Parts: sequence; structure tokens; C-alpha cells
Amino acid sequence: MNDPVIVWLRRDLRLTDQAALLAAAAEGPVIPVYVLDDATPRHRRMGGASLWWLHHSLASLDAALRKLGSRLILRRGKVHEELAAIRRECGARTVHALHHYEPWWRNAEKAVAKTFRLVLHDGNYLAPPGSIKTGAGLPYRIYTPFWRALVERMPPSSPTPAPESLSAPALWPQSDKLGDWGLLPETPDWAGGFRAEWTPGEVGAKARLQDFADHAARYAECRNLPSVEGTSRLSPHLHFGEISPATIWHAVADAGGSVDTFLGEIGWRDYAQNVIAQFPDYGTRNARDAYDSLPWRDDPDSLKAWQQGRTGYPIVDAGMRELWHTGWMHNRVRMIAASFLVKHLLVDWRQGEQWFWDTLVDADYGSNAVNWQWTAGTGIDSNMFVRIMAPLTQSPKFDAAGYIRRWVPELAHLSDDAIHDPAIPPQGYPAKIVAHTHARARALAAHAQMKAG
Repeated sequence: MNDPVIVWLRRDLRLTDQAALLAAAAEGPVIPVYVLDDATPRHRRMGGASLWWLHHSLASLDAALRKLGSRLILRRGKVHEELAAIRRECGARTVHALHHYEPWWRNAEKAVAKTFRLVLHDGNYLAPPGSIKTGAGLPYRIYTPFWRALVERMPPSSPTPAPESLSAPALWPQSDKLGDWGLLPETPDWAGGFRAEWTPGEVGAKARLQDFADHAARYAECRNLPSVEGTSRLSPHLHFGEISPATIWHAVADAGGSVDTFLGEIGWRDYAQNVIAQFPDYGTRNARDAYDSLPWRDDPDSLKAWQQGRTGYPIVDAGMRELWHTGWMHNRVRMIAASFLVKHLLVDWRQGEQWFWDTLVDADYGSNAVNWQWTAGTGIDSNMFVRIMAPLTQSPKFDAAGYIRRWVPELAHLSDDAIHDPAIPPQGYPAKIVAHTHARARALAAHAQMKAG
């Protein structure tokens, strides 16, 4: 019998359109391995929301593998050390994996390659990050020309089906028990809203895609309305690789209507990875050096009020409470809430980026960092800092009354006209943490001070 072949799984927890799995299956008996590595990412360890999702996604994948005559091997520790230990246990010399572009995973790939024949495959993006280049042969930094160039290479290859069976090794290596990892909250169990909202795993991803495909043609008309289910809610499934972007593209590309707007959002995800491939520290460093001197406010009380959804701005508070309850926030509201932190409260965008990293089930390093720097005006492609989003205008503009009623029950009795900006806050709901006019003036003054040097 051939030597067993390891499939090293990370954010690619699926069987369909899984190039590494198919390549390994063609070489010999397959050992699917997931290593929970807390050491390599250091300060980028997964937050509680991501760990909750990971637990259920791994359980789902293991169940699917067992139907094929295989199983998922779980280990905890440094990736290269755990894979080397598996080699000693069962003789595997080759590792197949999908490319990952976060800086810690690129470092881990180099370490694994010192011990194994490491074969990396594409499949987590529409096109390999760094492969879409300008006429000068350089990676793009600006989204619009990047997207135009990416579209010229679309559609992606058709997704490959899942294998019908997998050969098992003569000897399985030792595996941890998923329950022993303690990924789920217990005291307190704060995940009730997560369980009601999500079905992690490949089956859940396919069901979510099927549901979205029915109204993908109306994406542009509905995506900005937080009271309407207009977005795909595929982002956590994409982040954990339970579904490939190619699968999504081929499922909805012919829907007509405004589906191209949605495809552009899938392209934005590719763009974000293209950015972090060029700038690995994008999540912690201003892309525009001038903003290093912007006088951010050190205000723990304001930051906490924002985190808890207690700012006195209903649309912001609704979004932050939705995030805490479900691990997700509507895209339009994410922009409003992020802008509020950066420009109304003048709190460093990195504080918000870290909070989203800890609390989002779709906490993706590239997308999170690029989106926050876009909002803050600090990114290589970003909104201007001096364009200050007005939450009290945004809320009625995008008909958020129903959304606010759901997440801010203190305001549920107010009329559609009053709920966006209560003249007198009801009992139990805070007054505005800062007046919009004062916040705007303060932000513009801080920007002017930065520009003056």
C-alpha cells in the first residue's frame, strides 16, 4: 500500500471543490488533519465567536468524512510539530493543502515544508491572490481596476464534486476529542442566538446558498436595508471554507437583475486577500503613514458604550447588539457602526477591528482589516476621512425601523418617524454619547491637526 497522505485543513472545511483533498486521494490513503494552533497566530488567535463556529464546522466535516470511510484527525499545538508527530506515527511524507495568505499561515507553510513534501493548491478565492496584475506586472492596490481585471478571467473553473469514498490508512494516528478543546461557551452560555441563526458546516452553507439564489437578482435593491433579508449571509461559510467562491459564482451568476453587484462583493473578498498578500501587517498598521499622527482619543468608556450598543444612536446600538447576539452584523450597519467609532468617537480603528475580530463569526483577517481601513480613511484604497457618515440620516434612508425594534426593544413602541432619533430617550435607553455636530467638528479638527503636521 502507498504511504498515507495528509490533507492539512484550515479555512477550507469542505469536501466539494476541495483540490487538496482530491489530489491527496489520487496519491494514496488519506489522513484529513485539522490542527488547532494557538501559538503561530499569536495575537490573531480566533475569538470566541469563531471558536463556536469552528467546533460545529469540524463536527460536521468529521461526520461527512465518516460517510466516506474516513475521519477527521484533530491535534492541538504548533502545526509543523503536530504534523511531524503524525508522520512518526504513520509514515506520511506528503502534505496537500490549500494556499492561505494570512502572514501566520504563510510562516506555518514554510515550517511544514522543511519536513514534508508540501503541495499547495488554489481554491479559496476566485483567482490566486497576487495573480491579477497591472500592465506593469505589479499587484493591484485599488479595487476598481482590480475588479475589472478579475472579471476578465471569470467565470472560475467549475467546482469539482466531493469524492464518493476515501481510502483509509493502515494505521490511524492519535486524535484529540473535539469536546476536550472547550471551544463552546458554558458559564455563561452566550451562544443561544448563534444556534438560532446559524448552521455551520458544508450542509448549512449549501442551504444558505440555495436560499439566497432565489432572490440574488434583487441584491442591489435589498442589500442596504437592514430590516430586509437582502444579503446572502454566506460570509462565515466562505470564511471557514465550507463553500468555495467558485461554487457560489456558478450558482448565482446567471440570476440576472443586479446579481453583478453581489459578484462584486465576492470580488472584494479577493481584493482584500490581494492587499494582505502585499501588506501582511495591514490589520495593525495604517497604510497611509500620515495617519500615524492623527490624535485619536483614548476613551475606554466610549469604547465600552459602543461595544455594548449603548451610544444613544439607535442604528448603531442595534448593530452592535445584533453582533453580540448572533456573531454577525448587517453590512450597511457595519459601515455605520465602524464610521461612528472612528469619526464620532475618534477612537483608533484598530480598537474596532480587534472587537470585530473577537465577536464576528466571519472574522476574516483580510476583509476585516481592509474594511476598517477603508472606513477610517487610512487604507491604500479608502473613503476620505472627512466624509463623515451621519447615522441619524442613514437610519431612515435605509428604512431601519424594523431592525431597530428587533435589537433595541426599549424603542420598540416608538413610531417609524421617531425611532431613528428619539427626542426624549425612553427610560432605560441612554442619551446620545456625543452630539453629531460636536463629533463632526471634533473629527474635522483632528484631521486638520494631522494635515498641519
